[in-house]
Amino acid sequence: MTIRTTYTTRLLAAISLASLAGCGGDAATTKTDIEKVNPTEPVSDWRMVWSDEFDTTSIDTNKWNFEVNCAGGGNNEKQCYTDSGQNAFIEGGVLNIVALPAAEGAEKPYTSARLNTRYNADFTYGRFEIRAKLPAGQGSWPAFWMMPTDEEYGTWPRSGEIDILEAVNLKTVADDGTVESTIYGTLHYGREWPNNSNTGKAYTFPADMNPADDFHTYAIEWQEGEIRWYVDGYLYATQRRSEVLYNSKGEAVGLKHKGWFAEYFQQGSGELTTHWDTAPYDKDFYLILNHAVGGDWPENVNNLGIDETAFASGQRFEIDYVRVYECASDPKTGKGCETIRPGYDSLDDALVEGAAPVPKPPSAGVAANLDIFDGSLNANWIAWDCCGGTTPAVINDADKGDVVQFNINDNNGTVLGFSTRGGHFPDDFTGTSSPFDASPLVELNGRLSFQMKVVTPPTSATTWLLKAEAGDGGPNTGDVPLTLSNEGAAPAVGQWQSYTFPLALLQEKGLDLSAIDVLMVFPAWQTGAGAEYLITNVAIEGDLPNVDLFTDGQNLDWPMWNCCGGSTPVEVMDDEVHGLTAEFSIGAEPTVIGFNTRTSAGGSGTPFDATSILAGGVLQFDLKVISPPNNPESSWLMKIESNGGDTAVELPLTNVGDAPVTAEWQTYTFKLADLAAEGLDVSAIDVVMIFPAWGTGEGAVYRIDNAKIYTPEANQEITLFDESVAAQWSMWDCCAGSTPTIAVDDSEHNNVIEFMVGSEGSGETVLGIKADDGVSFDASALVGSGVVKFDMKVVSAPTNANAEWLFKIESSGATSAVQLPLSSSVEGQSVATGQWQTYTFTVQSLLDAGLDVSDINVVMVFASWGQSQGAVYRIDNMMITNP
Repeated sequence: MTIRTTYTTRLLAAISLASLAGCGGDAATTKTDIEKVNPTEPVSDWRMVWSDEFDTTSIDTNKWNFEVNCAGGGNNEKQCYTDSGQNAFIEGGVLNIVALPAAEGAEKPYTSARLNTRYNADFTYGRFEIRAKLPAGQGSWPAFWMMPTDEEYGTWPRSGEIDILEAVNLKTVADDGTVESTIYGTLHYGREWPNNSNTGKAYTFPADMNPADDFHTYAIEWQEGEIRWYVDGYLYATQRRSEVLYNSKGEAVGLKHKGWFAEYFQQGSGELTTHWDTAPYDKDFYLILNHAVGGDWPENVNNLGIDETAFASGQRFEIDYVRVYECASDPKTGKGCETIRPGYDSLDDALVEGAAPVPKPPSAGVAANLDIFDGSLNANWIAWDCCGGTTPAVINDADKGDVVQFNINDNNGTVLGFSTRGGHFPDDFTGTSSPFDASPLVELNGRLSFQMKVVTPPTSATTWLLKAEAGDGGPNTGDVPLTLSNEGAAPAVGQWQSYTFPLALLQEKGLDLSAIDVLMVFPAWQTGAGAEYLITNVAIEGDLPNVDLFTDGQNLDWPMWNCCGGSTPVEVMDDEVHGLTAEFSIGAEPTVIGFNTRTSAGGSGTPFDATSILAGGVLQFDLKVISPPNNPESSWLMKIESNGGDTAVELPLTNVGDAPVTAEWQTYTFKLADLAAEGLDVSAIDVVMIFPAWGTGEGAVYRIDNAKIYTPEANQEITLFDESVAAQWSMWDCCAGSTPTIAVDDSEHNNVIEFMVGSEGSGETVLGIKADDGVSFDASALVGSGVVKFDMKVVSAPTNANAEWLFKIESSGATSAVQLPLSSSVEGQSVATGQWQTYTFTVQSLLDAGLDVSDINVVMVFASWGQSQGAVYRIDNMMITNP
């Protein structure tokens, strides 16, 4: 049977593969010669379900369809595929697919054959094996591959492609005498062309062997979620589905493994969605055998073009057999029959990292600002040259101090700027990929801004451009001229100039504001040779709403106020730290006291709208009791109202801290989200009160300072210990029965925690700081930028010299935990007795290791379980914070 087709499903697949082979990108070449699997030994439960041994006199058309066309495979190939017996025939028990010169005047200069099994033999999962001798010569391109039978996820490459075996230009000789002997195994998947993805691995034969000299066995084993590639039984590549990392709320926050992915339109809704599961490699695929001549890949590598002499007498792709096996252990998933070796699942060996986009963590709705460079680089961003081979440097400028210097040496094309994308990081970079969610800033006059000075202009006329990208190569702005900035000015040589781009404009240009990971400023592509320019003060920021109720003086829009007691609040000097404070006194009449913006209290009448900072905003104030209420049973309260009293929330101060202590300043912080959950309408806050419970406050005199509603400086941090343990957290010895104490150390550290493990016990314990029941810290807002850090001094080392010092952090109920040696911290230092040392672990790395960072409730530092006897050590400045 002949199927006449004009398939274009491999459109530009070869271009993608050319980039794999020629650019050193996704495909890694291996020449590993470690012990391989012996293919003569049965590995498990593979059962042959289909084969063609080619032991007949003619090609079996019940198994194979001929494709007849001159379409060039979508890759500008130079052959027409025919059903001629000259291009495909069986001889001596071997299928021959022969590429021949075409007759003069033919549509293409060569003829060849392409056979497939579509609708004759279609498979989901199994082992697919070919024994073949490959053709040679510049321009030859044999392939054994698979395509989706029904394209259920969409047209190429959305429904996938599996390249079991490909090779180009075998036996060609390079200038250095190297003989081409490499084969490739590749997957194609992802978004619609030209934004498609491919990932794979190459295998180079030993110097004394060539796949065009003899028959070799090539195979894949395809099971649910995993595909493995083999040459003569040696497993050289593994690819897997992506594994999504979820937090305790069931929200996708990252990838445990970056593998393949699918993007397709949902049935019913029609929404285009990304899937990190087994798709597209979970549907029927059919087999293809073909021998192409030329095309975008082979003609652009090795000796270039096509060697006509190599095809003058025909180039043969010789196939001894094609066999398909089913895993009898579990045919539905293909699992249970794996032929594997050590290293098959290691990224340092056979496992291939895929091209799946990292799921965007759910926007916390926190309006936060980001400094990328303000005299120094943000810890998770680098200055970056895409393609020009330079390394941007931080230098000192007479006017601006430390700035970033960019240079472009030639017109081959490059873009330069700043990146937090993992694929751009140098090997020695210690930061983590931290896409920035700027979406909450749009309504807050959000903007991207920087300052720039052109030291030396490009030798050619050019247009200076900005480009911003998001989501690991996802939606971007395209090229935006700097003249579209608010300032509207083109760069002038020798002058520092400011550029400001509204986030709304960048969003309009196509940028996904929720995951910004690359910012570029550069002369137009291939016009920048000779340019030197400096950049500083790079920031993404907005005007975060806040209201200062009292800091060193009252806000006349929010005057101090006594509801009902007749006394008048006054401003009073306190200590050096607090300066001028608000002082309130309560007499015999019951009252509530605080700050009021209503006109009836002398305020401006303009309530505060905290809607945009709901997720990250807080009400915070410092309180010092001068004289406590006469009633010892009195409790201290905070009450907040909105919209003339339509909604109100009243809570004890002990909900967020310790009860007030006479003559001590204490800070109280209420999260706006918690207040909203209690019923407060945060869009029209107009009264804030701090007072002893109604009718119990007589005799109370107290002071308030630093009272404000705001978003903490994008930190969302917690200090677990600095002079004292954080409220609702405590020092803790899990199992050895000791009681950690507060000790006094040197003048720099003062109060510190001292942990001690007795020399007589088992040493089976862990120690650290633990949250009270029901209390935890959500570090989600710190992913990408935040760290867990602490200072430690070992006073006495464990008596067991083999004890290792460890850091461990857990989420509530130990539902997730990460344990690491202190030597794996950012500092990378071992513990030295008698010295204070700092240890830092990034929140991102803990997330990647499996910690649910949204629910942290134990932080531990200890010597190895069962080996810690005799250890005495101190901890200070333990915090989860932005550095």
